[in-house]
Amino acid sequence: MDQHTVDRARQHALGDLLRRTALRTPDKLAVVDGDRRLTFAEFEAAANRCANALAARGLRKGDRLALLSHNCWEFGALAFATAKLGVLLVPVNFMLGADEIAYILRHADVAAFVAEDALEPTARKALELAGLGEVVRGRIGDGGEWADVGTWLSEGDSTAPDVLVADDDPLRIMYTSGTESRPKGVLLSSRSLIAQYVSCVVDGGMTADDVEVHSLPLYHCAQLDCFFSVDVYLGATSVILPGPDPAAVLAAVERERATKLFAPPTVWISLLRHENFDTTDLSSLRKGYYGASAMPVEVLRELSRRLPDVALWNFYGQTEMAPLATILRPHEQLDRAGSAGRASLNVETRIVDDEDNPVAPGVVGEIVNRSPHATLGYYHDEEKTADAFRAGWFHSGDLGVLDADGYLSVVDRKKDMIKTGGENVASREVEEALYLLDGVAEVAVFGISHPHWIEAVTAVVVPREGVTLSEAQVIDHARSQLAGYKCPKYVVFADRLPKNPSGKIVKRELRERHKGLAANG
Repeated sequence: MDQHTVDRARQHALGDLLRRTALRTPDKLAVVDGDRRLTFAEFEAAANRCANALAARGLRKGDRLALLSHNCWEFGALAFATAKLGVLLVPVNFMLGADEIAYILRHADVAAFVAEDALEPTARKALELAGLGEVVRGRIGDGGEWADVGTWLSEGDSTAPDVLVADDDPLRIMYTSGTESRPKGVLLSSRSLIAQYVSCVVDGGMTADDVEVHSLPLYHCAQLDCFFSVDVYLGATSVILPGPDPAAVLAAVERERATKLFAPPTVWISLLRHENFDTTDLSSLRKGYYGASAMPVEVLRELSRRLPDVALWNFYGQTEMAPLATILRPHEQLDRAGSAGRASLNVETRIVDDEDNPVAPGVVGEIVNRSPHATLGYYHDEEKTADAFRAGWFHSGDLGVLDADGYLSVVDRKKDMIKTGGENVASREVEEALYLLDGVAEVAVFGISHPHWIEAVTAVVVPREGVTLSEAQVIDHARSQLAGYKCPKYVVFADRLPKNPSGKIVKRELRERHKGLAANG
């Protein structure tokens, strides 16, 4: 028996998903990006041409291609082109500096680097700092000196490359944000990704009839793999925006009659606060998703009031879970507000203590998961891989608690737990309390070093437009809601909070900015 022939007939890898959708619905609209509108047949042909162009430039299965770009249809085409070849895609955060990008390029030992034209100078500098040898260089856009990716997508052979890609051949290296140290390279395979797509489809209520606006960065696993790639798998339509500008998002929903939108809480808040929200026709919108951080309960209630026909889902997970772990479904949103839901279809979730023993319902511990979603491990880091998978479970680094019905509440990241005066304070609990104060638009709570308390609870508050708040008002409100040791010792007012492109509040920047508050005790 020729095992290769059997394996080829049974192949169900990431690159196959686009081809099968194009065979089912060749004329259906796949991607909208500005004036560009591509059917699935056209999108498949472009991905095949790109894969063949990369192969002609020497890329082979197992090689790595780094991609530095804002959202565009070419990003999506490259994601599937590389998968068809068995080449590992390495999406790069476009907010990083040249030295940070150089670390990723060197660590992944990339064979090719594609950059958006506006980012090409940074890309060139990063390559120089990385000290790599000959690397295939491509650019997205009309400017710049590197080879034009547009020709890779539009010219040449559109036949699908004949490459055998097994279920657990790695196809992605997703680098973590590196908030504590150098970023880790998370290896994902077709098995990880497709199992996760199935969980998204079944538990997230996704269908081929969806028309979705994608505004969060595709370099991040949430937008790329909970939403864009799932839409390709199903045959849904993707409307790609360069970023989450609230006016552009609202306009795109109205213009394209979008039915589906994912955004982290910070972006949902920006939409609710935008002057065009109440005058934009959002009647087509039926499904809303949030994740990346907890949705403040008061904001959740406001969304339910102002978008009563939109069903909401909370997706919780991490890059290493491809990224979905648990889901809170629409009918549970208000009754279990603040919960991250229960384990999704292909996941088991439990809470363990510091010795990896499961704890009883109601007891706080580390969230661990067992699932085919899980990463293959960390690229070139066996020690961190072994630690993350100890006892046969993937360790998330998040603290949480399960109730008797299996619903998860995420208490905090381990690093965001504030230890003050011998007590542990969850920053999220304090944030939820402060959101109940009229006039608070956004808030971030964190700990800063303190000579007496070890860490002092600190709040940075963004007031709503036209509202003036005082430190005393905030602290008095906190005291009415929380135990004394949980109340902020310092309150700072700001016009905005620092956020990364995924919409997460960058608390490390706030800690650094305000570390001197306790200098005088």
